[in-house]
Amino acid sequence: MAPPILKLDDIVLTFGGTPLLNGAALQVEPGDRICLVGRNGSGKSTLLKIAAGLIEPQSGEVFRHPSSTVRYLEQAPDFGAYTTVQAYAEAGLGPGDDPYRVTYLLSHLGLSGQENPNDLSGGEARRAALARVLAPEPDILMLDEPTNHLDLPTIEWLEGELQKTRSALILISHDRRFLEKVSTATVWLDRGTSRRLDRGFGQFEAWRDQVLEQEELEQHKLGKQIEREEHWLRYGVTARRKRNMRRLGALQDLRSNYRGHKGPQGSVQASVSDAQESGKLVIEAEKIAKAYGARTIVAPFSIRVHRGDCIGLVGPNGAGKTTLLKMLTGQLKPDEGKVKLGTNLEIATLDQKREDLNLEDTLANYLTDGRGETLLVNGEQRHVTGYMKEFLFQPEQARTPIKNLSGGERARLMLARILSRPTNLLILDEPTNDLDIETLDLLQEIVAGFAGTVIVVSHDRDFLDRTVTSTIAPAASEAPDGRWIEYAGGYSDMMAQRKGLADERKRAEKAEKARQAGSTQTGSPQTAGQGSAAAKPAKGKLSFKQKFALENLPKEMEKAQGEIAKREAEMADPKLFAKNPARFAALAAELEKLRASIETMESAWLELEMLREALEG
Repeated sequence: MAPPILKLDDIVLTFGGTPLLNGAALQVEPGDRICLVGRNGSGKSTLLKIAAGLIEPQSGEVFRHPSSTVRYLEQAPDFGAYTTVQAYAEAGLGPGDDPYRVTYLLSHLGLSGQENPNDLSGGEARRAALARVLAPEPDILMLDEPTNHLDLPTIEWLEGELQKTRSALILISHDRRFLEKVSTATVWLDRGTSRRLDRGFGQFEAWRDQVLEQEELEQHKLGKQIEREEHWLRYGVTARRKRNMRRLGALQDLRSNYRGHKGPQGSVQASVSDAQESGKLVIEAEKIAKAYGARTIVAPFSIRVHRGDCIGLVGPNGAGKTTLLKMLTGQLKPDEGKVKLGTNLEIATLDQKREDLNLEDTLANYLTDGRGETLLVNGEQRHVTGYMKEFLFQPEQARTPIKNLSGGERARLMLARILSRPTNLLILDEPTNDLDIETLDLLQEIVAGFAGTVIVVSHDRDFLDRTVTSTIAPAASEAPDGRWIEYAGGYSDMMAQRKGLADERKRAEKAEKARQAGSTQTGSPQTAGQGSAAAKPAKGKLSFKQKFALENLPKEMEKAQGEIAKREAEMADPKLFAKNPARFAALAAELEKLRASIETMESAWLELEMLREALEG
């Protein structure tokens, strides 16, 4: 085993009265790919800053190998007085580093390097900061929420870069699929201490549940032991006084341990406040289009959104997602076409830019709109502190300014406000940014069980796969040209359909090239005729096995679709994940296998059908 290049041991740090970190540890060896997970406010970013040397702990040991280089990506990069992005990124290079790496990374991240850092959007600022920390290829690379504000193509590119880097990685992210693909070890920060699992994030949640179950069992056993000791104290036979005093002291220690046990932080408990039911047709867009100058943002696009639909909207940054969303919800008038909104619509919007937040406002004032100490939730008058508890805020935080909250806590606060408003059309613009895994699970349950209509703009592939019923994406993902297509299912379903269409186009192009090659044979008319005939498929017929497969594959696909419907119906129960996470995971795995088998069968059937058509002339 290689010696560690970074080691944190027994780290203690307290803000106010309660310790944020109380005995936390972290060890990094060359080549490690560690994801650091935990609830919002558990101290993940603080521990990462201690590891990077930006914060000093109150006690504990911090060791960094003297020759190792460290680069840290913070959530809010400071561009200082840099005049260009190129200068900002190159400032992260060491004496022996290659400046070409900066140019290479900026070009792949969609930046020229000549941009003014102070004029960058959130996504552009994140890409510039990534170029700065990736360019030196440090020994230890620390990334705090690297996928925030990035579009899907950039996230997938970043996954590839991190998978081939030689740097040891420490990652904090809310993106499940990103962590599953990149990490090989998991450090769980919980109640001030840390636990390590030498497996990637894909194994974490099952392991975490086992740890918490075992902890609950141990606490139950401790309670029973205290009961037995108390019974002995009251009714046991008197023995030597010294022995009794020792046993009494042990009992007091047991009581102290039992009372001092700090259980896991509770889960957010919430649901959407229901408004009056909307009309069956929520949005009808007919050939809507939008252009800015010579650039087409939305080419003629039509869609019907019905009550109960959950629509995902994906695409690269700058493709026009926000423009399309605003046209669909009536906030922006299209240049062509028309949009008809349904009746009785009550729209609630979660804005990714958090522009609704006044950082000087208090939590209570923000939730009640300054109307005192109560708010109306689902027709019931609620005290603001009681409602705050459901979102894991303490009563003493009611008068806390919003500026003192972490990014995840601000996201949770906005979620608390939007869910208290009556709504039947929920617009979620990047709702997963900064949310911890547990709150993400709750949001997925809310969206899946919502009786109204949902439109989600997101770059979180796992969230889209678990929630949406259809996905709208640019027809040309590499260079969007304004054409948008609606695909059935989530992100993975969309990618599978695109792959199928691409494969079909390739086969058609290959067949067309072969036909043209045959028709352009040189020579006499007779020779040309012979060449043309040779290009045609030889006369023949399908084999018995091929005929059988052609007839039976549609039945097998229909049967598989039925199995998928059964599992989706079972997973639609919003309580299933909380009651039986193992069953939920098993159903998800079965769904993935069934969808993969359907994709294989569809490809096989398509090839046989094309062969049959060719043989029949």
